[in-house]
Amino acid sequence: MGPKERTSGGGADAVGRARRAYGESAWADAYEAFGEADARRSLEAADLDRFAWSAALVGHEDVLLRLLERLYQAHMDARAHLRAARAAFWLGMRLASQGEQGRAAGWIARSARLVEAEPEASVEQGYLHLPGALGGVARGDFDGALAEAREADAIGERFGEKDLVALARQLQGRVLTQRGSLEEGTARLDDALVAAASGELSPYVTGLVYCSAITGCNEAYIAERAREWTTALAEWVGAQPQLVAFTGHCLVQRADVLIATGAWSEALPVIDRVFARHERRADPEAAAGAWYQRGEVLRLQGDTAGAEEAYRSAAQLGREPQPGLALLRLAQRKPDAAVAAMRRVLGITPDRLRRAKLLPAAVEVLIAGGDLAGARAAADELRATAAAHPTAVLAAMAATAHGIVLLAEGEASDAMPALRDAFEAWRRLGAPYEEAKLRVHLARACVALGDEDAGAIELATARAAFDRLGAVPDVAAVDALAGRRHVAPHGLTPREVEVLRLIATGRTNKEIARLLFVSEKTVDRHVSNLFAKVHVSTRSAATAWAYEHDLVNG
Repeated sequence: MGPKERTSGGGADAVGRARRAYGESAWADAYEAFGEADARRSLEAADLDRFAWSAALVGHEDVLLRLLERLYQAHMDARAHLRAARAAFWLGMRLASQGEQGRAAGWIARSARLVEAEPEASVEQGYLHLPGALGGVARGDFDGALAEAREADAIGERFGEKDLVALARQLQGRVLTQRGSLEEGTARLDDALVAAASGELSPYVTGLVYCSAITGCNEAYIAERAREWTTALAEWVGAQPQLVAFTGHCLVQRADVLIATGAWSEALPVIDRVFARHERRADPEAAAGAWYQRGEVLRLQGDTAGAEEAYRSAAQLGREPQPGLALLRLAQRKPDAAVAAMRRVLGITPDRLRRAKLLPAAVEVLIAGGDLAGARAAADELRATAAAHPTAVLAAMAATAHGIVLLAEGEASDAMPALRDAFEAWRRLGAPYEEAKLRVHLARACVALGDEDAGAIELATARAAFDRLGAVPDVAAVDALAGRRHVAPHGLTPREVEVLRLIATGRTNKEIARLLFVSEKTVDRHVSNLFAKVHVSTRSAATAWAYEHDLVNG
C-alpha cells in the first residue's frame, strides 16, 4: 500500500494529485497518492471514501475492506450515522461477495440499526432492500426478490440516487427474465446498462451493473443483448488502462462472444489474458470460466489432450466441466462415459434454464449411446423450455434438438422443417459453427429422402465453413461422410450401403443403430430392404455380396 515516492511533496500535494487522478479514472495513481497522503496524515472522510474505491478498482479488495471499516468509524465519530450506515452496507455487500456470510450479515444488520434509528426517510433505506432482493433470488423466491428490488428502485427515484436505481433495475431485470417476462425484464436490464454506459453512475457501481446485467442476459439466453453490452463493457474497460476490477469478467464475456461468432483464433489470446490476470491478482471464478472456454475451443479444433487438460483445470477451480467434457468423450469414442456424465449433471441441475444449457449435448450424447427415448425426452424438455421462455437462442436450440432426434428416428421428412428452421435461426444469430453443423444434418436428411445432389451441396458448404473455422474433426467427419456418397449397384441407397458395410464388419442391428444415430427399428427396415434388393436372406450372404461388389472398403 506504500507510495512509490514518499519524499515528493507534502501530504496536501499528495491529496491534490490523488483527487486529480481519481477524477481522471487513473485508479492506480490515485491509490498510490492517497496511500502516500494517508501515511503522512489521516485522510478526511471524503478522501478516505475515494481511497477505498480506488483500492477496489485496482483489485485490492482486502484494502477496500479495511478502509471501509475506517470510513465507518470516522462517520460514527462525527455522528454522521447515515453515512456510517452506507459504509457498513458496502462492507456487508463486499464480504458477502467473498463468501463471508457471517461477517456480511453482521455489517448489514449494523447498517440497518443505524438507519432505523433515524427519524427521517433516507436513501440508505433503499440500499438495504438490495440484500433482501439478492437473498430472494438465491432462495428462488422471485416474487419476494422482485418486491424488494422495486422498493429499492422507488426509493432511489425519490432521492435521485442513480446508483441505487441502476442496481435495483438490473436486479429486477434478472428476476423478470428468469421468470419468463422477457420484454419487461429486458427493458429493465437495458435501462440499467444505459445508465452505466452514459457515465451516470459511480465507477465501481458502473462495473457492478455491467457485469451483473450481462450475466443476466446470458442466463436468460438474450444473446443479442449480451453481445451488444459486452462490447460496451469492453470499451469502458479499455478507456481505463489502470482498471483491474471487472477486467476478468469482461475478458471472459468477450471470449464467449468470440467463440459463439466463430472467431476462435481471436478468443484464445483473450483467454490467455484472463490467465495472466489471475496470476497477478487471484480471480478464480474468471480463470475457471476461461479454462472451460479454452477447452471448448481446443475440442472444436481437435486438440483432445489440450481440451482434456483445460476442462480438468476448470473443474479444479470449481467450474462444472460439462457438457464440454462429455462431448470430448464422445469425440474420443467413449459414448458410455459421455452418457454417464450427462446423466449425472442433469440429475443435479433442477433449474430449468440451466438445464437448457445441457440438453443439446444430452441429445447428441444419448443418441450416440443408443438411448433414443432419452434423447427424445431431452429434446421435448428443451422445446417446452423454449415455449415458456421464447428467445431466439432457445428456439434455435430446441429446433435443432427436435430435428436431430427425428432424423435419428428415421423420420427424415418430418426432420427437414425443424432442421431448416434451426439453420435459419442460427444464421440470424451469427453462429457459423452451429449453422455448419445444421448443414450436415440437412445433408443427411436430403440423402435419406433420395436427393443426393442437395445433400452433396449441403456437405460441401458445411465443409468449407468448418475449414474456415478451423474445426478439424468436423472437416474429417464431412470428408468421411461425403466419401460414401456414390452410386451403389442394384439400387441401394447410400444409407443402405452404410448398413451393409456395418453388417460386413459383424455389427448387430442394435450396434448399427447406435453408430448411425437411428432407431433399431429403422435399421431393421434398411436390412430388410437391402436383402430384397441384392437377393440374399442371411447376413453372411450379404457380407459376401458386399465384398464381391467392392463396397466394404469403398
